[in-house]
Amino acid sequence: MTADDSQLSINTDLARSVLVAFIRDELGRHGFTRGIVGLSGGIDSSLACFLAAEALGPQNVLAVRMPYASSSPESMEHAGLVIDHLEVRSLDVPITDMVTPLFDRFPDMSKVRRGNVMARVRMAILFDQSAEFDGLVIGTGNKTEILLGYTTLYGDSACAVNPNGDLYKTQIRQLARAMGVPEAIINKPPSADLWPGQTDEGELGTTYERVDRLLHLLIDERATPSAAVAAGFETSFVEETLERVRRNHYKRVMPPIAKISGRTVGYDFLYPRDWGT
Repeated sequence: MTADDSQLSINTDLARSVLVAFIRDELGRHGFTRGIVGLSGGIDSSLACFLAAEALGPQNVLAVRMPYASSSPESMEHAGLVIDHLEVRSLDVPITDMVTPLFDRFPDMSKVRRGNVMARVRMAILFDQSAEFDGLVIGTGNKTEILLGYTTLYGDSACAVNPNGDLYKTQIRQLARAMGVPEAIINKPPSADLWPGQTDEGELGTTYERVDRLLHLLIDERATPSAAVAAGFETSFVEETLERVRRNHYKRVMPPIAKISGRTVGYDFLYPRDWGT
């Protein structure tokens, strides 16, 4: 087995058509024709917005910007580039006044805790706008983040549908470039913009390119850890990555339900299969 970048190359035309149809079909299945995207100015949310606009029409997409006091002005600017380019509807809801009372209540709150609070407040805003706009929240998280647990449970991981979720970060870049996402967004260091100077790769301790190659080998090709080491990855990196995937599985599934009856939701009773759709 090998672990070169060619393994992560995708047919962007095919991926585009599949994901556009996915958004349209999944929303339509539940009677919706509109979608809401939390637009941060990063590549993941920008791609989700491009896909949603193509699937639903720009007038049926609401892009919501939710800056905090320390958010980078560049993030707002880049989100604005997407809004202007696609001509989607937009709404700005600053979150500083919403989260500051909680931060003041717990002055020793760590950066991670603060980031989680901001992520969850933003998702509360999106789901409130879901009711107001009569649309479903479209997720933005990619496969790399989902596997590694680099998400906030009931924060940025919460959504109704997620077109990005089976694309690794490096594949997100491929599709974003093919769809015309501004190069300034594609080329900047990925960041959740939760505090000044924060970057995804700084927190992960590796580059997306490197971990994507390993994850593809382990997950998609079902390679053993020893095969991954033979492909050129350090043993410690393989073990740490696998442990992170294992440890964060709870973020990828609905909360487990203790089985008592003969037909338990999520186990024996599965919608929509059990409704004949």
